Amino acid sequence: MRTFGVEEEYLLVDGTTGEARSVARQVLRRAVDEQHREGFDAEIQQEMLELVTEPQTTLDGMLAAIRENRRAADELAREHGARIVALASPPLAVEAHVMPGERYRRILDHYGMTARESITCGQHVHVSVDSREEAVAVLDRIRTWLPVVLALSANSPFSAGQDTGHASYRAQLWRRWPTANPTPYFGSVEALDAYEHEMLETGVLIDENMLHFEARASKRYPTVEVRVADVSLHAETSASIAALIRGLVATAAAEWRRGIEPPKPSADTLRLASWRASISGVEGELVHPLTGRPASARDVVQSLAAHVAGALAETGDEVAVRGWLERMLDGGTGAHWQRAAFARTADLHAMIGEAAAQTQA
Repeated sequence: MRTFGVEEEYLLVDGTTGEARSVARQVLRRAVDEQHREGFDAEIQQEMLELVTEPQTTLDGMLAAIRENRRAADELAREHGARIVALASPPLAVEAHVMPGERYRRILDHYGMTARESITCGQHVHVSVDSREEAVAVLDRIRTWLPVVLALSANSPFSAGQDTGHASYRAQLWRRWPTANPTPYFGSVEALDAYEHEMLETGVLIDENMLHFEARASKRYPTVEVRVADVSLHAETSASIAALIRGLVATAAAEWRRGIEPPKPSADTLRLASWRASISGVEGELVHPLTGRPASARDVVQSLAAHVAGALAETGDEVAVRGWLERMLDGGTGAHWQRAAFARTADLHAMIGEAAAQTQA
């Protein structure tokens, strides 16, 4: 069974007002003291924190690991008057504070306002692969489905005190980085290597870690890393997205072994599909991955469920993931929850407080 792991990025906010708090360094120091360090990591801004799970084999294990990470981080944040909150963009205006360190200084010098203002929270899912050849085959076959993953994860409708009109405004902010885009079809490891080499040779990227992409072959682990999703408000959604992505990877690898060729839309077409997903979430039309034409979100999500059904059945996740997908279609994503909470309270500060509680729920 393929292992999978999750990296989640969180906002650090004042426990009373919901305003962003630059306490990441203090929380990370306490994490070292409490021997949580391996699961805690810095992000570019001091108002953010990244938590990493150990590799898991089951959906239940993933859910437990995510919940434990959130509990431990929130406990340490509270010592500094803060909470962690799983919102993918700050609903209120933030004056961000870049973390100290040589690499962060280089990023700030090289990318200017893009780096200074970068404060978005995503979910990255790592799924194990057997070889780089399999990794490239997987990238080529999951790329058309990643906009649907973005739509299901959408959890960032507010930014700087206003409703952006997007279900995932994080996706728009993230794309300010040079390579935060879909990848082309590769067909071979050599083509992937040549593509990355060509990009690095431009000098626009300070190192290979700036090869962001919606999905990539990890340089550190024998995994494919899917980076397209917003961080999820609820731990169940985060774990379900991870299981869904594992299903996509397993399905892609099986198709490759059977010699099934994938669709080969251009990266520009996929960028349009992701743009549509960032506006609509699951409450409008999406670009159907199999036809390239508009279709209702329900039809597209049901096609995704059918596409990965066999892989989910093999891991025992099909019933749980299908049930979660139906709840997303009927009840809406994190973006829907945020808008409903704001409509009820008429106060973004109060909404953020409720979101901090939901992050731990």
